[in-house]
Amino acid sequence: MNFIGLDIGTTSICGIIMDAESGKILNSITKSNNASIHSIHPWEFIQDPGVILKIVFEILDQLTSGGVHAAGIGLTGQMHGILYVDDAGNHVSPLYTWQDQRGDLPINDPSDGEPYVSHLSRITSMPLATGFGLVTHHYNLQNGLMPTNAAFICTIADYVAMKLTGGRKPLMDPTNAASLGLFNLELMDFEAHTLEAAGIEWRMLPEVVPAGTVIGHSQAGIPVTVSLGDNQASFLGSVISITDSVLLNVGTGSQISMFSKRFLTIESLDIRPFPGGGYLLVGASLSGGKSYALLESFFREVCVQLGGLEDPGSLYARMSQLAEKAVLDRELRVQTQFYGSRSDPNKRGSIEGIDSLNFTPGHLIIGVIDGIIAELYQFYTSFPNERKQQFKTLIGSGNGIRNNATLRQRLSTTFNLPLQIAAHPEEAAYGASLCASVGCSVFPDFHHICFH
Repeated sequence: MNFIGLDIGTTSICGIIMDAESGKILNSITKSNNASIHSIHPWEFIQDPGVILKIVFEILDQLTSGGVHAAGIGLTGQMHGILYVDDAGNHVSPLYTWQDQRGDLPINDPSDGEPYVSHLSRITSMPLATGFGLVTHHYNLQNGLMPTNAAFICTIADYVAMKLTGGRKPLMDPTNAASLGLFNLELMDFEAHTLEAAGIEWRMLPEVVPAGTVIGHSQAGIPVTVSLGDNQASFLGSVISITDSVLLNVGTGSQISMFSKRFLTIESLDIRPFPGGGYLLVGASLSGGKSYALLESFFREVCVQLGGLEDPGSLYARMSQLAEKAVLDRELRVQTQFYGSRSDPNKRGSIEGIDSLNFTPGHLIIGVIDGIIAELYQFYTSFPNERKQQFKTLIGSGNGIRNNATLRQRLSTTFNLPLQIAAHPEEAAYGASLCASVGCSVFPDFHHICFH
C-alpha cells in the first residue's frame, strides 16, 4: 500500500509517495513556496494561502498521475502560524507565519510599553512566544485586524487538509493545537478560563481530534488524516528508535528534540505533544542555517565591495573547504544570536577572543558553526540525566547538517555520540505519510511502525 505525505514548509512544499511495506520513497516532488506577500511592516511575515493551495494540488496531481494509487494522504506543515477562514471554509486572510513578529510590538508607548506577547503571557499565566498563532490573533483582535467574517483560526496544513476533503470546518490535532499557544498539555485541549482571560472566543478554535484521525476523503476517494505538526512529523520521519535517539535539525533555525513518556516542565525547553501519546522536549533556536547564511552573505559582500566582483556566486563550497583546513589553536568564540532568541528578541550576537592569529575567514566560519552547536548543546544539558544516559545516537536532519561535513563532525564531538543522517531528506513529508498509514490502520500505533 502506498501513502502520500505532504509537507507545507515556509520556503518549499514537498510531496512524497511511500511504500508502507518496505518504507521506501517511490516518488518525491518539491516545489518552491513562492506565496510570500510583501509587507510595508518589517515585523510582518505573511503568505497567500491560495497560492499555497494551488501548489499542493499541483504536487498531488503529479504524484497520482499515471494511475498511481494511494491508500491515504497525510499532511504536515509550518507550525505556529495562523489564517482565518469563514463559515464556508474559505480563507479570508493571509497566512500569518511563525516568523511574524507583531507579538513583540509594544501595546502602548513604543519606548517602554509592554509587548503584546508578554501581556498575554502574564494575564493567562502561560508561556508564549511571538509567532504563536494565538499571540498573533491577540494582536489582531486588539488592533481591529481580524476579518469580520472570520469563523475559525487554523494552521496552513489544517486549512489544506480541510480543502482536500471539501470540508467547511477545519479540524486540528494536539500537535498543531499546542503550537498556537494557550493549550493545556496535560488535558490535551484548550481551556475555557484561559481563553476567557485572553479575550479569545472558543468558537474560533477548531475541534481537537487525536493524531492520525481520518477527517474525510479527497475527490478521488483517498482518506485524508488530520495534519501533524512539522516538528513531530520530522521526528517521526527521521529517528529509527523513538526512545534512544536525539534529533538535531539545522534548517533556517535549529532544533533539538527528544521523546519523553512523562509530562515535564523544564524552563528552557518547549514540551510538545507526540502523536499517539507522550511528549517531545524541544530546544528551539532562531540560529541555524540562517546564521550561517548571514556569514556567507557577508563574504559575498566583501567580494563585491572590495574585490570588484559583480557576482561571486555561492560561497558555501569554498567556506566548507576553509573550515576543513582551518588550524584551530586559537578559536574565536562567536555568539550566533544575530536574530535574537525566543526568550529575548533583543539579544544579539558577538565575536570574542580575536587576536592577530585567529582573525581569519576560516576561524570565523568555525566560530559560527560552533556558536550554532553551542546553542543546541545548551538545550541538551537541560534534558533529564536519566534520559541522556539512554541515548545511543544523534540523528541529523535539515540541509544545514546534510550539506556541512564540518558541522556534522563537530556536533558528534560536542555531544560525544555518533551522528547518523536521517534516511530521507524529506523527513517531515515522510513523517506525514507514516501518520496516514497509522490513521488507516496499516500500523497499530505511532510507537510500533516497522517495515519488511
